[in-house]
Amino acid sequence: PTEATREEMRDAKVPLAYRDSCANLLIPLNRCRFETYYLPWKCQDERHSYEKCQYVEFKKRVAKMDELRAAKDGARSN
Repeated sequence: PTEATREEMRDAKVPLAYRDSCANLLIPLNRCRFETYYLPWKCQDERHSYEKCQYVEFKKRVAKMDELRAAKDGARSN
């Protein structure tokens, strides 16, 4: 799936903290949530897709940190 543009995120009123590479999945999820009065058993497919995207992005960040840490012989930056 393609990433959401800044205009699409702005028009959908996506908070700045959630404007990442998964925002293209968050927009239809929020629309579904609004239309179904936030019923927890609705929009499960959309929620699962969004949460999986977030998990994959997290795994990428962890792998990148491990890679950077290995380059510095295991020294932590903080």
